[in-house]
Amino acid sequence: MCLGVGTEDGPVHCRPRALDCYAAVLLTAGRGRLSLGAADFALEAPVLFWLRPGQRHSYDSDRGGWSDHWVLFGGPAADGYAELGYLDGRAPTTRLDDPAPVRRAFADLARIALADGPDTDVQAALGVHQLLDAIRRIRSDRDRSTVPVLAALRQDALLPLSVAEHARRLGCTAAELRATVRGLTGFGVKDYLLQVRLSRAKDLLADSDRPIGTVARDVGYSDAAYFSRLFTRRVGVSPSRFREQRGQRK
Repeated sequence: MCLGVGTEDGPVHCRPRALDCYAAVLLTAGRGRLSLGAADFALEAPVLFWLRPGQRHSYDSDRGGWSDHWVLFGGPAADGYAELGYLDGRAPTTRLDDPAPVRRAFADLARIALADGPDTDVQAALGVHQLLDAIRRIRSDRDRSTVPVLAALRQDALLPLSVAEHARRLGCTAAELRATVRGLTGFGVKDYLLQVRLSRAKDLLADSDRPIGTVARDVGYSDAAYFSRLFTRRVGVSPSRFREQRGQRK
């Protein structure tokens, strides 16, 4: 059932709280931050974020404010949607290349909710379904090109974070993150992050004259000797030899 729908335009400040229902918020203009427990996420329109029952959260717009559409919904059907994957829990935020379909679904739902008639509640429930379907289609389209959880891991791969810390930033447990990454890539989280780091190191070695120690620090290793051993073991040649081979091929 639809429990509420609306918009906000201007400075926004949501104090720490937990809802007893689901919420979806579409940011259409502006930027700010979202906090979910100990994890913080930067928000920049167009982006959609989820809030779940009992989840401690807060969010704030930047000084310039933002524009958003929001909906609150719950009931037995909402749990069914969660089981079917409509309320994707792998990442709490989703960047939208084209937010128009979701924005239209929010607008349709708002018009239905404003109507005063015997069928308003039923029509609003149908409007929530259409909104969730529009969001799922966009998430599915994005998953086929850049899966959100993998994109987030690649973005943070060079940071000195544990698997548990990566999971908190993504709003899931370490076990859920491990299962998701292995299901998508066939690798563990640490191995996937290592591949990202080594790929970045290869680019720096091939396309720059940075000293090996600098390259090591650039990809998250303070110990250049350890980096060299790790690179040699994984790539099959030392960083300096890799650079020489790439130079010969140019």
